[in-house]
Amino acid sequence: MSATSEAPDALPSAVPADVVGRAIRLLVLVGEHPHGITLSELSRASGVAVSTAHRLVNSLCREGLVEFEAAGKRYKPGLRLFQLGQRAGQVYGFAGTALPVMQRVTRQTEEATLMSVLDGTRHLYVHYVDGPLPVGVRSDPGRHGPLHCTSMGKVLMAFAPDDVREDLLDRVELTPHGPRSITDRDVLREEVARAAGRGYATADEEHHAGLRAVAVPVLRPDGTVFAALSTAAPAFRRSMDDMIAMVPVLRSAADELGVRLPAR
Repeated sequence: MSATSEAPDALPSAVPADVVGRAIRLLVLVGEHPHGITLSELSRASGVAVSTAHRLVNSLCREGLVEFEAAGKRYKPGLRLFQLGQRAGQVYGFAGTALPVMQRVTRQTEEATLMSVLDGTRHLYVHYVDGPLPVGVRSDPGRHGPLHCTSMGKVLMAFAPDDVREDLLDRVELTPHGPRSITDRDVLREEVARAAGRGYATADEEHHAGLRAVAVPVLRPDGTVFAALSTAAPAFRRSMDDMIAMVPVLRSAADELGVRLPAR
């Protein structure tokens, strides 16, 4: 069972005129395809000509940011990119600071613990701790998730600055992902307002069938939202009442993280 099976959003249609912009676009595409992407697929998805894409992606290979798999003729994220990602995680505190706190939450709940931050009109999974039970929820840090049908997405909107929240409520795409996804903008507004009032949000088979989740905001001492912290579990094992009962554990962890995580 996966919490992050949706496909990456399409890149902007306009192709960057500068070489650096095109190279960055190719690098992002490779990063969004951890199992590899061919040169023709890179060219088509990026809008960059095949010859130019070939030259730029090979430059990225020389720097170790991209790796070429000769057998499948596919480009994959390189170890240098992994190294830079790890360093970024340390800067934001996702590994050194958040990991032990999230591990403690998982020990108490016996379910997966996830963390996300707001990234445009989506949220970005930045950390994940697997639960100990045989069947659970999987997540891939570095992937994006929708805001309207996930507990973390709703929390991030609920506690965003007023102007950001209103803009998101107007702009997020209400694509149905699960059997109970919110597809009505007025209903979403009510749900986000409810989350702001009670301090947590839920998702009941909204992102995936058979998946329930609850999330709380990680707030700075000044009240600004830094991230969302969530527990997710299979619906056959946990009722929604069970999930809500985990809110105090999540809140305690979020309070600790709000003080300990470095400023973004």
